[in-house]
Amino acid sequence: MKTKTLNALLLFFTFTIFSQSKEELAARDFFWGATDAYKTVTEVPEKWANESAVILYKNENYDFHKFGKNVTYTSSIRQRIKLLDKASVEEFSEFVFKKRFRSDKGRYTYLQKGNNYVGVKIVKPDGSEVEIDVEEESVEVDGETKLAISNLEIGDIIDYYFYRLEPFKTTYAFGFDPVETYLGEEYPVVDFKLFFETENDFFINFNSFNGAPQLTEIPTEKRNMRRYELIDSDIEKIQSTRWSYPLLELPSYKFQVYFARSGKFEDRAMAFLPENEEKIKTSVSKEEVLELYAKRFTPFGNLGDIERYFKNKTFKNDSEKVIEGYYFMRHYYLTRFVEAIIVKDAEILYNPFEFYGMPVFIENQKQFVRHFTAFLFEQDIKYEIIVAKKRYDGPIDDLLIEKNLNALVKVKTNPPIYADHFSVHTNINEFSPLIEDTDVYELYPTKKKNKIDVIKKGKLPVSTHLDNETKKDITFSLNDDFSGINLSAVTNYKGHSKKDEQLDRLMFMDYVTEDYAKYETQPWIELVKRKKNRERYKKELAAVVEKIKVKQKERFEKSAKAEFQVGDIEDYTFEIKDTGRYAFDSYFTFTESFEAKNSLIKKAGPNYIIEIGKLIGGQIDIEEKEHERTTNINTASARSYNYNITFNIPDGYTVAGLDKLNKSVDNETGAFISTAVLEDNRLVVNTTKQYKNNFEPKSNWSKMIAFLDEANQFTNEKILLKKK
Repeated sequence: MKTKTLNALLLFFTFTIFSQSKEELAARDFFWGATDAYKTVTEVPEKWANESAVILYKNENYDFHKFGKNVTYTSSIRQRIKLLDKASVEEFSEFVFKKRFRSDKGRYTYLQKGNNYVGVKIVKPDGSEVEIDVEEESVEVDGETKLAISNLEIGDIIDYYFYRLEPFKTTYAFGFDPVETYLGEEYPVVDFKLFFETENDFFINFNSFNGAPQLTEIPTEKRNMRRYELIDSDIEKIQSTRWSYPLLELPSYKFQVYFARSGKFEDRAMAFLPENEEKIKTSVSKEEVLELYAKRFTPFGNLGDIERYFKNKTFKNDSEKVIEGYYFMRHYYLTRFVEAIIVKDAEILYNPFEFYGMPVFIENQKQFVRHFTAFLFEQDIKYEIIVAKKRYDGPIDDLLIEKNLNALVKVKTNPPIYADHFSVHTNINEFSPLIEDTDVYELYPTKKKNKIDVIKKGKLPVSTHLDNETKKDITFSLNDDFSGINLSAVTNYKGHSKKDEQLDRLMFMDYVTEDYAKYETQPWIELVKRKKNRERYKKELAAVVEKIKVKQKERFEKSAKAEFQVGDIEDYTFEIKDTGRYAFDSYFTFTESFEAKNSLIKKAGPNYIIEIGKLIGGQIDIEEKEHERTTNINTASARSYNYNITFNIPDGYTVAGLDKLNKSVDNETGAFISTAVLEDNRLVVNTTKQYKNNFEPKSNWSKMIAFLDEANQFTNEKILLKKK
């Protein structure tokens, strides 16, 4: 349930109010005081009588106040839930939370402590109430507070609140974290209220979507004080659905509050602020996007390093120059510092960056856009800045919160080149698949100006299932006594399919060494001037590398066992063949091999059964209850999985059962196709599984089920190894 993960919930007290602070008493009175209109509500609507639980009342609150440099942010939630079966009783029988925390907001406020105040009471069917004493009943475990609620029974009502009080200091503009959520819960909700309280210098962007009620203003007794509420009722529960984006289809709301003490800070704010504090901003126009980013995205950066790198280099065209510049920047502003980051994290040296002189880091998208466009402007290469929203957050026309925007650069070569802020493995023409095929804003300067003055609508391209590929070549044979298998595999990933695998499989030395050689830069250890220190750091860094390798091998062995669905493995080997880090369409390739006893083979009289279908890995099993679908289908990207499996047939045996390995389901949503042929003393099985699009309307769900079910069934297929 969403509220259970709300930073971990609760801290409680008994019916007797023991020593409580002023803030604790205020929190308790806010929810359970004399004005509590829901303290006697106990009945569940008849239509929900068979639910696991029903939320009788849900109340969310956000308060923003300031006094001088001090700002106080209070967020709270109350839920009154009737438990109707054993599952819900078990779910609410234990809570985990933190009592205190340090603020991460504002400036110089790390030492400022915030507090979580929580109350819980149990209302029995006869109307009696038991308020729980958290101090007495809870225990501290690894920095967390755990509370077990005993004697909870079917028919009880659990009524709890979580009240988070966070003070901090700030003298400049500050944006609070956005809130984007839908009204529904895991359980039906009878009544819901969202409440806001703000004052001068707090700016609100807020809007409701997909039929959710609008925010309304409540009159207040003070001119500088503002209150708002959103009220709804009779909210059906949310069914968890595979591959769905709830914010696109369910009643929902989004908001962000921004604090700006004066006009100059309002101008500097990285946000689309309303005209004044008294107005709620509900939308953002493309003209407002241009106005904000024309100031923030002016090209800027010291290009001396790249100019020195380009000296005496020649390029066939602008495309080649842009690509070379991008990968050099990725190294010079990121990967050459990776060793130092490892050294610092391992506590080998407090400040390992001192050996770089004045290192420059490009830490976020906006810094990257400014630096990369400065490079393009200097090279007289035309460009556009792309501003996009991720698909799960809705279309660009519904833009409300600046933090939801992604910025990248489109270089106007032929064909266009896209450059996004780099991580250690990011490639040219690679950007988040979640913004592919979306409508975007394109911003650019006219003529030879470097100031952005034009904005228009555009659309990003989309990668295909052929671009995003997982390819495996697997060869296996039985060991001499037929007690297990020997398996070797060459695994290739490209496109969007490879980044997570690179992050998991590549150790830092695999790629920093590659970059050092390519760009003729010195490893971190060579920058240490004093020989005595250099030898010591080198030894300590080597120990870190060895430790990582040991853990890495353990992790890879576990991964191989899970992927190939085998038991204990022996003699595991692993080797990187190509890092795939210099082109989006290049393969990241590695090999692995192992022996697995008592795996994929079963004796059947004089014959053997080989569970060959398991070698394509676990597949999605669509349960019967999932066959009815009410939401559209959104996956991260189109993609394909291609397996080539070769089984070396032992002498004196033949293979039967090939007919079950030949399958074909292919439609506009995807495909699963497999073939099996005998080639001399080898059985060769090829399979391909394709997700052809990143989006399908719900009307195509049955077509997706067709190829998903076929792939899942293949994992159960076996062959019979018959003695001649």
